Amino acid sequence: MVKSIKCILKHLCKQQDCSELCTSYLALHGRSGKGGRIYTANIPQDYRFVTLNNSPSKEEQKEAYDLIEKYVKTFTRQFEDEKYVKSLYLFSETPGTGKTTTATALANEYLIIHYIGSLKRGKQPLQRPVFFFDVNEWQNHYNGFNRSSIPEEIAEKEAANYYVWEEYAKTTPFVVFDDIGVRQATEGFRSDLHSVINYRVTNRLPAVYTSNVHIDDLNEVYDDRLADRIKDECVLIEFKGDSKRGLN
Repeated sequence: MVKSIKCILKHLCKQQDCSELCTSYLALHGRSGKGGRIYTANIPQDYRFVTLNNSPSKEEQKEAYDLIEKYVKTFTRQFEDEKYVKSLYLFSETPGTGKTTTATALANEYLIIHYIGSLKRGKQPLQRPVFFFDVNEWQNHYNGFNRSSIPEEIAEKEAANYYVWEEYAKTTPFVVFDDIGVRQATEGFRSDLHSVINYRVTNRLPAVYTSNVHIDDLNEVYDDRLADRIKDECVLIEFKGDSKRGLN
């Protein structure tokens, strides 16, 4: 008997029962259910199956989702030569309002549209069309090889992870920058982050940023150049209400 499984294509699939033998399931989730393109996209485990269709933030953030659903319709532009996809800046004054949930849903939606759209056009889908970039975690990698007390073997591993992530953040077609408002960043870290964002802006590559810092105040955390780069490229969407963390 074929085992029924979860898949981000479930709401689009014509098959009554998903199975681990499905080629699309294998491509997106891998044989174990923890691999495939979802894994290479670095989507956190808790968000692997989140789409706009099932997002737990959709009801609470209806106004934001009305705009976001229109935005997702522009994802087909990735197959066009002249048009490009804008970037989004998801903001709320408090954490826990659904920004990260929504950002990962957008990453999964882009992945779905890329995968299906590529196959329809007779093209091989990219192995990593999206990447989830946790800015705090990237800063931890940076600190892990820029402190004198770190053992050499650990510093080498942290540096390797840091520079791999940097390359993915620059060149992946669609990137989520989670918690762009990270504070107490060193000048070296700021410089590297500016380089990543500048590369994407210059090459017109879309991104979704999440932050508890308003886009107009971003220069209080980073320098004016980086703040201006992000503001010039983004549409601001505000998430309202109090934190919902710990209530479920």
